[in-house]
Amino acid sequence: VQLQASGGGLVQAGGSRLLSCVVSGTTYSSNVVAWFRQAPGKEREFVAAITWRNNAEYYADSVKGRFTVSRDANKNTVYLQMNSLKPEDTAVYSCGLAPFFERTTYSHKDTYSYWGQGTLVTVSS
Repeated sequence: VQLQASGGGLVQAGGSRLLSCVVSGTTYSSNVVAWFRQAPGKEREFVAAITWRNNAEYYADSVKGRFTVSRDANKNTVYLQMNSLKPEDTAVYSCGLAPFFERTTYSHKDTYSYWGQGTLVTVSS
């Protein structure tokens, strides 16, 4: 399985950005794909996740109501629509795939076996 993230760039505070994560290779209905981000000097943190089986969505509290994760099954692509961006959203955003979804571990980076390269989002104030 390979993942490729794209869509990063420079955006002003209050603006929007759409990230894409193309998943190639064999996937299964049990899979889950998540977005994580890592700001300079900080740990990688969970942003949002979507399950392959029924497109259930999960969000970190810090982005709830501003970000939306979605999936186009025909294109094997997961999107992260980011609205009302803040300077503190500045980070490298990466997508990861885990074989199985579990409620207790979906927000943990170690759950994910496959990662795409990151894409940098910079939010200017």
